[in-house]
Amino acid sequence: MPFDSVKKLAAELALDKTIKYISKDPEKNLSVLMDFVEKVAVIPDHKESISKLKEHFHGNSLVMEQIRRLCKNPKALYKLLDSWVVDGILLGRPKREKIATELGVSIPSLILVDPTAACNLRCKGCWAGEYSKADQLEPELFSRIIEEAKQLGIYWIVLSGGEPFSYPHLLDVVEAHPDSVFMAYTNGTLIDERVADRLADLANFSPAFSLEGWREKTDDRRGAGTFDKVIRAMDLLRERGVFIGASVTSMRHNIQELFSDEFIDFLVAKGVTYIWSFHYIPIGRHPDVDLMLTPEQRLWMVDRVKELRNEKPVLIADFWNDGDHTKGCIAGGKHYFHINAAGEVEPCAFVHFSVDNIRGKSLKEVLQNPLFRAYQKRQPFNKNHLAPCPIIDAPAALREIVQESGAQPTHTGAGAILDGDVARYLDTLSADWLEKADKYKASHQQSVYKAKIHAGRAR
Repeated sequence: MPFDSVKKLAAELALDKTIKYISKDPEKNLSVLMDFVEKVAVIPDHKESISKLKEHFHGNSLVMEQIRRLCKNPKALYKLLDSWVVDGILLGRPKREKIATELGVSIPSLILVDPTAACNLRCKGCWAGEYSKADQLEPELFSRIIEEAKQLGIYWIVLSGGEPFSYPHLLDVVEAHPDSVFMAYTNGTLIDERVADRLADLANFSPAFSLEGWREKTDDRRGAGTFDKVIRAMDLLRERGVFIGASVTSMRHNIQELFSDEFIDFLVAKGVTYIWSFHYIPIGRHPDVDLMLTPEQRLWMVDRVKELRNEKPVLIADFWNDGDHTKGCIAGGKHYFHINAAGEVEPCAFVHFSVDNIRGKSLKEVLQNPLFRAYQKRQPFNKNHLAPCPIIDAPAALREIVQESGAQPTHTGAGAILDGDVARYLDTLSADWLEKADKYKASHQQSVYKAKIHAGRAR
């Protein structure tokens, strides 16, 4: 048996015992286990990461509540940790780093794939609304992408669209890759009892339901009756122990509602274990800059999300505002990239430009394309990681990248973020945001410094 297979088997056996051990008494046994893992960790940054996790977990009732929720479905927890931690991090990361060194470009830890551009809804301002609805990946091509990803050490596949559950081959392809873990952004309206049963059986697939807030705001953007269908789907999956998330678009008119205690508590009660927050980006169907967050609202979100992380038993990722955690932009193949339903390889779900198509090329080949190279040599796009994005925080850099790489728009209207009224608005907005973000960062650093001095004096 190859050495890598032996390591994989040993890790899986240890993981199985670990989950059973933690499930018996999560609060007590998780602490004991992490002490042991920290001692045996060999790679320095693994040891540092475990130490930070221990510090975060210690005495944190919210974390323990979340752990207890996950332990209610040990099968799904095993699949998640096996693919994400064992394959994706412990075994996959060294493989990715080795290949990255050989190729001279980054190998990401996840891929965002649109199996289809078809969708049963027509949401206002949809970021994917201008792709051709006829576009679809052949199931053989979709499966090949996943297989080649594993060969590169990538085991996390995120799905969008279109509506992923309108793709007739979706769950059959997922079933063919039990050693990968899948997450899908979904409108939730196509998940019935049959689909819910299949997801529970697969145990390696987590839907993230798109919501704009309560019923009024969700139905206004997505169509009458959508909110109730989403909640019904959530209930079906919670009853079956399927891990679910929520995906929210943070806009000028809805952030107070999205990040209210009442709405977050509602999502937690429905079984949501993680929330992705995407700031509205003016691309796709009928771009509208008036839906974008103001700099003042974006600063409010920075502080509000921090509060919620300390108060609610749910993981919240605030894309763009979490640039400090990711050290800037993660797109362009650095940590992820996007393959749309036409097979076009894009640096990001929101940057609709491409120089390559996955049809006729391998993943390894498209990862070396000039668009990704132009991206990666400029990352991070700002020293202040609160301004990580080349679309809304460094639009001049995006223009340079497109021109240098010769990238072409992947649908009509995609170029509006480079030239015209939208582009001029982004130039003004990005300058305003960077000024405020720099002041916020300086103020925050000063507060931290004063707190450390005060703590030192107290000792």
